[in-house]
Amino acid sequence: MSLTGEGTAYERQRKGEHIMATENFFNIDDPSQGISRQLAEGITTRVFPGEQAMLSLVRCDANSAGSIHSHPEEQWGMCLEGSGVRNQDGIDVPFKKGDFWCTPGGVKHGIRVGPDGAIVLDIFAPPRAEYRKAGSGFGG
Repeated sequence: MSLTGEGTAYERQRKGEHIMATENFFNIDDPSQGISRQLAEGITTRVFPGEQAMLSLVRCDANSAGSIHSHPEEQWGMCLEGSGVRNQDGIDVPFKKGDFWCTPGGVKHGIRVGPDGAIVLDIFAPPRAEYRKAGSGFGG
């Protein structure tokens, strides 16, 4: 089931429609699930929006970089694989598998990925409106 539009499990539940519980379960390795976005060259994500929060599974190629940007939503991130450097509010902080961080809304941030690439799980609260549809760029 698609996560976009009026037919999403989330939208149908909000309208009081009964849906199968499995429509709210996903797999990290299934590329057919989620809303696809190209964030930058070598950086893609699959987005899974909810009512109060949004999950973004970001895959970064080796030595890729995301531009410095900001947005009003709070963002938590966790490195699931790989390593890199996170720039947050002008400060570079190295990260590796298992590290996680919080970026308050409005704080400028970006990423430079190491030679092995990285997979990062981002969680936004509230959900980012521009990420509710396929597209490109970091927005904000």
